Amino acid sequence: MVTIDPATHELSESTSETRELDASSHELDPYQAGCPTRRVLDRIGDRWTVLVVGTLDDGPRRFSEIRRVVDGISQKMLTQTLRGLERDGLVSRTVYAEVPPRVEYELTEAGQTLRAPLKALERWSIEHFGDVSDSQREYDSRA
Repeated sequence: MVTIDPATHELSESTSETRELDASSHELDPYQAGCPTRRVLDRIGDRWTVLVVGTLDDGPRRFSEIRRVVDGISQKMLTQTLRGLERDGLVSRTVYAEVPPRVEYELTEAGQTLRAPLKALERWSIEHFGDVSDSQREYDSRA
């Protein structure tokens, strides 16, 4: 069982022998309303996160490169997404002492682990787009 200490927010793996000692900890269960893992799911399930992580799949990129690849994302939304990913330890931001300053964003080790599951979601959305679109039209015609 994985638990989180509410005071330190540290994760720990516990066995049946240590569960009694973990009485002050809470089980991590994203199906429970107060579980902090929901914030993680909110981050990685966000459409902009999926696209930004996909863009960084090939290596470090500058802000303007990411914005060019992720068509339709505003400067404000890209800034918020990158800051959130950096805060969550999924993206690193490197500032180079140049004139003008150069800033690059890159997936961290933790961010790298998101590549495969998010790529699978991307592929699924492409493969099943026709079926979903047909279902939406059928549903909407009944309304």
